[in-house]
Amino acid sequence: MRHLLNTLFVTSEDIYLSLDGENVVANRDKQALARYPLHTLSGILSFAYPGASPALMGACAERGISLAFCTPRGRFLARVSGENNGNVLLRRTQYRLADDPHASCRIARCMLFGKLYNARWSIERTRRDHGMRLDAQKLSDAAQTIQKLLPAVLEETSPDRLRGLEGVGASAYFGVIDDMILANKDAFFFRGRSRRPPMDAFNALLSFAYSLLAHDCAAALESVGLDAYVGFLHRDRPGRPSLALDLMEELRACYADRFVLTLINNRIIRPADFTRRAGGGVLLSDAGRKTFLTHWQERKKDVITHPYLDEKLPWGLVPYAQALLLVRHLRGDLDDYPCFLWK
Repeated sequence: MRHLLNTLFVTSEDIYLSLDGENVVANRDKQALARYPLHTLSGILSFAYPGASPALMGACAERGISLAFCTPRGRFLARVSGENNGNVLLRRTQYRLADDPHASCRIARCMLFGKLYNARWSIERTRRDHGMRLDAQKLSDAAQTIQKLLPAVLEETSPDRLRGLEGVGASAYFGVIDDMILANKDAFFFRGRSRRPPMDAFNALLSFAYSLLAHDCAAALESVGLDAYVGFLHRDRPGRPSLALDLMEELRACYADRFVLTLINNRIIRPADFTRRAGGGVLLSDAGRKTFLTHWQERKKDVITHPYLDEKLPWGLVPYAQALLLVRHLRGDLDDYPCFLWK
């Protein structure tokens, strides 16, 4: 269990939640492990299979405490709400801000600042760790190009110009990502982004990682009562979880890209883990997906210190922490959305 931002995270998959007076009780094999006063909680998010008692569901609904359920792998299942669902006010605020170009740009620029900041530090980390093997000056130049964009991103008020700055930063970042691939260079290389289908093994890994990350971000947003399909940077499009794509921007380089590079550079994923289809598309084989998912789940358990909250939490809870921080900003508790800054 983890208590963060007045939300109880139940991360052990065999925990059953019940009600005892004014307390929520975490049980394993009918033994009470911990109890938390309901009045200290604004939400409960369970990643456990057993679920919760009807009495606890009713108590949460009566008190306006969000109670959401996800699978242990993070897929959103359901949320309990009573007759008066306070999330309607939160979503109305989300929709109003999304329709206001200036207000949506203010949130989007924070997310893009996090994206570029983390991309820069991903490059710097590779330069620091492997500078003797690489063109260190090339990496340094790319990092400096991104660094110079950061003040302009924070001051930008036009969504279109903000996307232009993002494009410059992305060009600098992807211009050196091939240099960050250190193993099996014949099979793993980056010549440009290709999707639907990916045309090489590295793009296949990126696409799979981005798909999983977007899924985790959408689950996090739905669990805190936000509409994952109405974004601030990515505009509305049928079937596209725009806000989930917004939220994952700041996590692409530091989480998804670094994870893919680790799989390749540590020779966890090998050329034999891919299949090529007619037309040139490259996809992970069944064995390759199994290896990828196994290490992805293990990576989510790694503990870091959140840069804004200064709290230790596993990587897998970072999207949920960011979703909660976004809710606090939308409700007016925070002046700006504090993006995730990795280093």
